Amino acid sequence: MINVRAATLDDAKQIAGIHDQTWKSTYEPLIAEKDLKRVMNIEHRTIMWETTLSSSKVKQYVYVAEDERGEIVGFISGGKERTDNFDYEAEIYDIYVLEEFQGQKIGYKLFKKFVTQCLSDGYYSLLVWILTNNPYGDFYVKYGAKKVEAENVTIGDGTYEETAYGWNNIEFLAEELMVTSK
Repeated sequence: MINVRAATLDDAKQIAGIHDQTWKSTYEPLIAEKDLKRVMNIEHRTIMWETTLSSSKVKQYVYVAEDERGEIVGFISGGKERTDNFDYEAEIYDIYVLEEFQGQKIGYKLFKKFVTQCLSDGYYSLLVWILTNNPYGDFYVKYGAKKVEAENVTIGDGTYEETAYGWNNIEFLAEELMVTSK
C-alpha cells in the first residue's frame, strides 16, 4: 500500500536519490551523455532539497509516496508558476517515481494530492514543463492537459526542446481525478 504525505527535512536525502536516479533513467535516451554528466550530482541535489524543505520563505509543496516499509518511492514538488510569463497560477516543478514502482498509480496519487493542495490554497490553473520527447508526457494529456508552448532549454552544453502543458481550470481536473480513483 502506498501512503502519500508531506515531505519533511528528514526526507531530503531520499528525495535527492530518487531525483538523481529517475532523472538520469528518464532522460538518458533524450539527452546526450556529456550533457547528463554536467547536471547536478547527488550531493548538489541533497543540498537543494535540504534547502527547499527547511526554508520558511519558499512556498513550495513537496509530497512523497512511501511504500509499506516506509521507503520513499516517488515525489512531487511545485508551487507558484515561476516565470509569470504564462496565464497559469501554479506549476509542477518535479514529479518522479522510481522505475520499479511505475505503473502502480503512484504518480496519479502524488498528482491528485498536489492538485488538491493547489485548489485548497486558491490556485485554479496549473502548468508543467517536460522535455518534448519525454515518453511520460502522455500522463498529463490523459488528464486533459493542453499544449501551451514549446521553447529551448540548455542542459549541460546542449540545447533541448521543452513543452509546457497546462490546465486552465484545475477544478475540472480535480473532479476527473476523483472519478479516476474509483
